[in-house]
Amino acid sequence: MRFSDLFAVSLAVPMVAAHGSGAGLPKIFGLGDTKLRLRQPSNSHAKRVSDPHQDSQLVPRQGLKVERCGPENGGVSCEEGYCCSIAGWCGNSKDYCKAPDCMFEYGPACDANKVPSGPDTTDVDRSQRGSIPVGGEGVYHCKVPGTVAITYDDGPFEYTEDILDQLKEADVKATFFVTGNNIGKGTIDDPSKPWPALLRRMIEEGHQIGSHTWSHEDLGKIKKEDRISQMIKLEMAVNNVLGYFPTYMRPPYSSCAPGTGCQEDMADLGYVISYFDVNTDDYNQNEPEDFANAQKIFDDFLVDSNSDTDKFLAIAHDIVEQTASKLTGHMIKTLKEKGYRGVTMGECLDDPKENWYRSNSTVPSAGASSTASTSSPASTGTGSATEESGAPEASSTGETQTSDGTRFSQSGFWLVYPGLLALYATFSSV
Repeated sequence: MRFSDLFAVSLAVPMVAAHGSGAGLPKIFGLGDTKLRLRQPSNSHAKRVSDPHQDSQLVPRQGLKVERCGPENGGVSCEEGYCCSIAGWCGNSKDYCKAPDCMFEYGPACDANKVPSGPDTTDVDRSQRGSIPVGGEGVYHCKVPGTVAITYDDGPFEYTEDILDQLKEADVKATFFVTGNNIGKGTIDDPSKPWPALLRRMIEEGHQIGSHTWSHEDLGKIKKEDRISQMIKLEMAVNNVLGYFPTYMRPPYSSCAPGTGCQEDMADLGYVISYFDVNTDDYNQNEPEDFANAQKIFDDFLVDSNSDTDKFLAIAHDIVEQTASKLTGHMIKTLKEKGYRGVTMGECLDDPKENWYRSNSTVPSAGASSTASTSSPASTGTGSATEESGAPEASSTGETQTSDGTRFSQSGFWLVYPGLLALYATFSSV
């Protein structure tokens, strides 16, 4: 079954209790280092994980046939074109529709349900690239001594450019686990937004891009077809901009536990599941005077370390303003003072750059898109990659060459699947 079929079915059949009463907590395995155990990064990271369907101040909209929605309201879905808020009210503004709060199983117009235009990546070859294991328990530690891999989750966002400026000035590389359509920012392949340019800049300046899913849903809580669609839709959006997509991913809320099917699905899709052993806890430092806590957490890991033997894999978030204004510069200064190199996650694992992305001659780059729910694609892709980035090389003829020499066109119009809306209409009338 192709992704377009899975998406149509997921729209038609609401999923009951997709998230349950608790959200996924980070699960950190194999942390043998005494200092790491004392820091308890998993406990720190868990603070920011809340029930995505917590109470809301959103109120009902007048004149709707369906006002209440969700599992606490009889499993009722909103009308077509409306979203189901975290408090179970139907509406169509950003506060109702933004991911991951919007209950996408009960709100057809939730941001999570939007589909990038352009080619479906479902049938791309998923063979493992390189020696880093895919799926399974995931990766928590770097391998190369003297490296610190700083990673950023949840962007791109309005603070990402500032972070890129600081990294460029310091000649430090990082990894960005990007999310396709979260917190109401719009889709990352929307040419009217700054996000496509930021993705291209990341590649041009030697950073690594990884997947943090389409709309930051808890992969350990949702159904298999929804989990796969979260990955495929992010692939499609990134492919629309760059002409290829990542092989590394980080599960939202660090939730991809055994028994949920998540680890097996990531293996089938060929993803390196990426965690961390230094949690800056920047997401929980809500007041300016508290942000020294995030800096201290980072410092505590490095203070007694030895760059000849030690290595670290850190997590931060580029949707946090003070991560840009205070934490990033501090981390750069500290790691350099201790004799470390700031590198990408792939580099700290000694994984060659050609393994960080996947492309296929049957999946040409599409035009920068909006979504299938609003309009069809109307322009060709403008993404490029430099040789230094290790990503597929763009040629002057409008073709992209992959690491294995395959060339594919970056131009062409792509049709929105017309049967999708018809299929949805058929099921919604039942």
